[in-house]
Amino acid sequence: MSMRTANSYSDIRPSPLAGAWYPSDPAELRVSIHAYLNARPEQSIPGQILGLVVPHAGHQYCGHTAALAFRLLQNMQPAYAAVISPSHRLSPGSLLTSGHEAYSTPLGTIPIAADRMDRLENLLQSNYHLSLTRIHNDQEHSLEIELPFLQTVLIEPFQLLPIMMADQSVETARALGYSLAESIKNDSAVLIASTDLSHFYSRDLALRFDTEMLSRIEAFDPEGVIHAEEELFGFACGRGAVAAVLWACEHLGADSVQVLGYSTSGDVTGDYSSVVGYGSAVIYRQEG
Repeated sequence: MSMRTANSYSDIRPSPLAGAWYPSDPAELRVSIHAYLNARPEQSIPGQILGLVVPHAGHQYCGHTAALAFRLLQNMQPAYAAVISPSHRLSPGSLLTSGHEAYSTPLGTIPIAADRMDRLENLLQSNYHLSLTRIHNDQEHSLEIELPFLQTVLIEPFQLLPIMMADQSVETARALGYSLAESIKNDSAVLIASTDLSHFYSRDLALRFDTEMLSRIEAFDPEGVIHAEEELFGFACGRGAVAAVLWACEHLGADSVQVLGYSTSGDVTGDYSSVVGYGSAVIYRQEG
């Protein structure tokens, strides 16, 4: 894989989050991420890791929960990382990606895998009549927030496949999952689904809703993840992203999901009357 230097990219998406959602100073950011990672217990996954489900709030709120998943990638060397997130703003298309050449965080520049994104778009268009709308200077937090963790745990530079879902229907999520898997099936890659869980319920209600959503994720039930919100049994702002990554990982051979941890914003703020839920999980292919 040919890698260009950061200075060779003339069109780099600047970070709107640094200094607000996570530290803007590179040294401080590295220290904080390593603190999250080192505070979590070692876990052994009995198989090949293909994907993660991680939360996307500010690091101070969910970094400890995200770290449960990201630490499993330490010392891995995937050539590509796909981050699938929801789109929280009014969007010009069903599926969005960056129109820039690279993303910037305080930890450096991450090039977008233009050839793999072109391959993905061709598969979406030819098989499902879907396209990727390219946007510039987006303010979407749910994709970028995962990047400093990836830059910290992966030991080699990687190229990014960034996708934001405005349409999180079953049809679009399945189409994206299958197309994503086909676009990287011969590559070394890891897939990241970015989602928070229920929003602004009491802790007791949040626990009920979030337990249901996490159980559907752990049951490897992508359609059930999306339907949970329609049925008012559970909520996830990135439900389509989770479903798409589950379908993609299944297409690549994954057969198991393990929920790694759960927390709420109240664990940080002390206010349990109105919380946001955060969960993390790993998607893998069992050994043997």
